Amino acid sequence: MNDSVLALGLAALLGLMIGSFLNVVIHRLPLMLQAQWDAPLGDAPPDASPFNLAVPRSHCPHCQHALAWHENMPLLSFLRLRGRCAHCQAPIGWRYPAIELVTSVLFMWAAAEHGLGLQALAWAGFSAALVALAAIDADTRLLPDAITQPLAWAGLLAASLGLTGIDLNEALWGAASGYLFLWTVYWLFKAVTGKEGMGQGDFKLLGALGAWLGWPALLSLILIASFSGVIGGLWLKWRGQLDDNGQLAFGPFLVVAGLWVMAFGPLPWILI
Repeated sequence: MNDSVLALGLAALLGLMIGSFLNVVIHRLPLMLQAQWDAPLGDAPPDASPFNLAVPRSHCPHCQHALAWHENMPLLSFLRLRGRCAHCQAPIGWRYPAIELVTSVLFMWAAAEHGLGLQALAWAGFSAALVALAAIDADTRLLPDAITQPLAWAGLLAASLGLTGIDLNEALWGAASGYLFLWTVYWLFKAVTGKEGMGQGDFKLLGALGAWLGWPALLSLILIASFSGVIGGLWLKWRGQLDDNGQLAFGPFLVVAGLWVMAFGPLPWILI
């Protein structure tokens, strides 16, 4: 019993710390990619300050106050500061502690389900990548290759090492079939309407989910993502927050589906 409580506590703490790092990735990675696209030859202006996942230090976006260590403790600092910057009293976005808390819960699930070991670490890493992808796509309509492609390879490697409980053949076919399914939908939709119905990052994300969860889970993933996408779209429309073109990012709903299947398995009434 004590060992179980210790394992969950360690997983929760690690999840909070990783969640804090994910907040940095979610904010900075799209900016870093945009800077690369704006300077395709990699030539930064001579007076440009370094900007990456490590530099500059975390700071308040309103007053640029660099956060002291006690102002940057995952979740605890938000609660202690009552959701406001200690320097300028500007409100801190609720999503920062939410990302930390969600990541912590997912890490606790991995420890509770698989114990402390490589298997739990693999699923914790899978969960962390999905949290980052969901938030980035919701903000920018971007699913960075820097996350989706390593995630797919990691799923195949984890399957080959027996860490996911998925046969390597199922993982390989899951990756290929997941990518090709949405690729086919994309081109059929474009041929009929002349418009792009989704971003190509969605292909890669579903392929990565297939690598981790196997090809038999693909139909469940697609149905759960589609259903949750419809509910999400209706909710945004009701709140008046849907884009003028009526489109919304599909990545977060693929993430919801991936986490659901990870935790509960494929839908039981789907037999494929």
